[in-house]
Amino acid sequence: MENDILKCRFLAVKRFHNGEKPSSICASLGRSRSWLYKWLNRYNAVDNSWCESRSCRPFNNPVKPSKEIEEIIKMVRLNLYNSDLFYGAQAILWEMEDLNIKPLPSISTINRILSRNGLTHHRTGHYQPKGIAYPKLPSLIANQTHQTDFVGPCYLKGPIRFYSLNTVDLATARCGIMPSYSKSGQSVIEGLWVTWKRMGIPDNIQVDNELSFFGSHRYPRGMGPLIRLCLNHGVEPWFIPVAEPWRNGIVEKFNNHYQQRFLNKINMETENDLREQSLIFEQRHNSRYRYSKLGGKTPLKTLAAFGVNLRFPDKEKAPHHPMKKPKSGRYHIVRFIRGNRRLNLFGELFTVSPDLQYEYVVATIDVKEQRLKLYLDKAQVDEFNYKLF
Repeated sequence: MENDILKCRFLAVKRFHNGEKPSSICASLGRSRSWLYKWLNRYNAVDNSWCESRSCRPFNNPVKPSKEIEEIIKMVRLNLYNSDLFYGAQAILWEMEDLNIKPLPSISTINRILSRNGLTHHRTGHYQPKGIAYPKLPSLIANQTHQTDFVGPCYLKGPIRFYSLNTVDLATARCGIMPSYSKSGQSVIEGLWVTWKRMGIPDNIQVDNELSFFGSHRYPRGMGPLIRLCLNHGVEPWFIPVAEPWRNGIVEKFNNHYQQRFLNKINMETENDLREQSLIFEQRHNSRYRYSKLGGKTPLKTLAAFGVNLRFPDKEKAPHHPMKKPKSGRYHIVRFIRGNRRLNLFGELFTVSPDLQYEYVVATIDVKEQRLKLYLDKAQVDEFNYKLF
């Protein structure tokens, strides 16, 4: 049978070289033109093996990972998962690099192994900003900008109600966690003070419009405890727009991580348990969690790579509220101007230019000059007298 096939191929090529038309050759042999041209292309007058069948096996045959590598990938993922660390393909590859495992599989290979073993999880896509431009704070080096937010109320099994004042440094992803039993102004001061003693004092701090952050609706120009603490230590507070928590997206995402990996995992019954476990979680996050945006480094390794000199509080104990009124410094309030052209600064209303309708503006209060300056895209567009109480 094989010999008949070889003779058919040889005869077809010979007939073509003798001048016979391709249509006649194909009709008599019951073959297609593509079949004929295939063997014409393979014809070799020197090597008679040209008419023999060839294997369809691909030239490049990727090496299938060994069973040992597959088991290592599964064990590394399990270890990361049980340690409450990130356990995706990229995190697994970084961990295998640290363990000096060779040969290292590719990320696609790790994903195939995870999928084959039912160890995958779905991720949502990256947020794509839409619409009107929003002012962004710098985050090029450590402690340029912190985001801070309260989580809670949460409950221990006591039952003990508590809050957690969580802070994230945007450049290094370092976190600071400070449990508190109230959201009072003094609790904010003490929480930030302890956090700064571990993380360092930032240049900017971004918060939402929590009453304990800005002070009082009755005295919107009174500069609340957070504002006074910051301005007395060279920090510029930034207040995001009302009802837009996603503007504090980094710390909000961390809060969700804190809820899932800490509150839902760790069994705590006493206040002492809460303090100890909060510090343990903070240290584990900063020393072991790896982020793609940091190139696979941990927050502490990223901080070391920056090589910056951090500022720390000069006293052991936090100051007590009410603190002295700052004589200089600036704080900023970001607001979206709607059709009524009203700028709402903690309950106090200002009418602005029609050109600012449906735009995000930054209202900057200069304490030394006692002036309120409005900025749109970093350009000053208006100014008001603003005497602070």
